[in-house]
Amino acid sequence: MAHVLLGASASVAVYKACDLASKLTQRAHVVRVILTARAAELVNPQLFEAVTGQPAHVDEFGAARHAAMDHIELARWGDVLVIAPASADLVGRLANGIANDLLTTVSLALAQNKPRLIAPAMNPVMLLAPAVQRNLRQLREDGWRVLEPDEGTMACGDVGPGRLPEPVRIADVLESMLVR
Repeated sequence: MAHVLLGASASVAVYKACDLASKLTQRAHVVRVILTARAAELVNPQLFEAVTGQPAHVDEFGAARHAAMDHIELARWGDVLVIAPASADLVGRLANGIANDLLTTVSLALAQNKPRLIAPAMNPVMLLAPAVQRNLRQLREDGWRVLEPDEGTMACGDVGPGRLPEPVRIADVLESMLVR
């Protein structure tokens, strides 16, 4: 059993993050979800709370905050961080150390010895853009495990790499990281 921080950014694939949260909880992990503000517009944080039995976080400021410094408390609480789906925007911010929301500040505050897994999900043209590829290389150099996206038909109708892997695959990779 591990304390899993599950981050999710704004992507059509965010619905799979709900399934991932459920699968990790069924495997006896304690899961707390951190959504970007845009992701919370696509999926209500209460859905994650329902499947995990834990609070879901979006913003560390305002009435919804849980502790004085949510980003520090969450980073200390988590044994592992998995971000699925990761949009091109989030990948870029993480690769460049830009901490302008709860998910990116938690990512920076997480101790370097804790495993990090990121699963990009975006349109194939976006995924293959030089800037996105450069940012993914930087994340690998910074110690992130990048789970390559699956190939297939996207929500926009394009075909190619960019689909978020199935939640069971993400959970399996995450658990293999915890064993090490």
